[in-house]
Amino acid sequence: MTKSSYLTGPLVAALVYDGLCTFEFGIVAEIFGLSRPEMGSGWYRFESVAIEQGPFRAHGGLTVSADSEIERLNAAEIIVVPGWRGIDSPVPENLCERLRDAHARGARLVSLCSGAFVLAATGLLDRGVAATHWRYADALRNRFPSIDVDEASLYRSHDAIFTAAGSAAGIDLLIEIIRQDFGAPAANSVARRLVMPAHRTGGQAQFLERPVAQREGSEISPLLDAMRADIALDWTIGKMAHRCRMSERTFLRRFAEATGTTPGEWLTAERVAIAKDLLCGAGARIDDVASAVGFGSAHTLRHHFRRKIGISPTEYRTRFLAEARELAHPQ
Repeated sequence: MTKSSYLTGPLVAALVYDGLCTFEFGIVAEIFGLSRPEMGSGWYRFESVAIEQGPFRAHGGLTVSADSEIERLNAAEIIVVPGWRGIDSPVPENLCERLRDAHARGARLVSLCSGAFVLAATGLLDRGVAATHWRYADALRNRFPSIDVDEASLYRSHDAIFTAAGSAAGIDLLIEIIRQDFGAPAANSVARRLVMPAHRTGGQAQFLERPVAQREGSEISPLLDAMRADIALDWTIGKMAHRCRMSERTFLRRFAEATGTTPGEWLTAERVAIAKDLLCGAGARIDDVASAVGFGSAHTLRHHFRRKIGISPTEYRTRFLAEARELAHPQ
């Protein structure tokens, strides 16, 4: 990547460490480090900054080197933590001190995915809100109980600290930072080059497929398959237990062991998941979708959809169809 010495915009420093998350780092380099002469001389300057002595191994069998040493963080206006090498891996105190100093002088701090654990270690997120990947949310919440962990949103901000959820949600956050710095036209331009929508509202829950675990080969697996195949049926506890040839008490215990949840919650999650697919079909009416998945009424569908996904069925369909058109015909 060729450096552009004519640039005068904010200096973005992406941390480099042993065990580097390649995808997350690539997002930062693509968005802030790619040459964009159409943006003018005020566009971002980009450098990779080593937080420790190399060599640095990156996911995928790569070995990387950085542009600068950790002292360069003293000049950075935006510091990005592109993931972290492990949620149980200690964060060096030297790095925490550098990040606290940067924040005190007005620099913005950004984390992608598991990088939230690095910012949490500084104490700067205490009594604030943070996003991280849904699979890490409980660990972050348990380790840092003073942080309000938001596992539903794509990204959150608090006191000039920005945290993104899963890896790809980092793209959404970085484009939002561009929007704040340079306006919507610049953000739209970068998004088009990435061949993605300029903005996704809503949260991670919209993109989680079958979030409830199922132990394959369990004795209730045939029942789960049958329920999916006839999702609109009135599946009472008695009916489920009878199909498994168990007492209701035994059935409820075995169901929890196999799925980690109750039959009602599992069935609701499955109905919402199937409703998501049906809503994206052409001309699907909300009442028809509700009936097809066993919710009975549009009101019941809306209630459970909002509870599970965070937005209404109509909002979900409108936004996803609009994004599909934009991806198919980028301007």
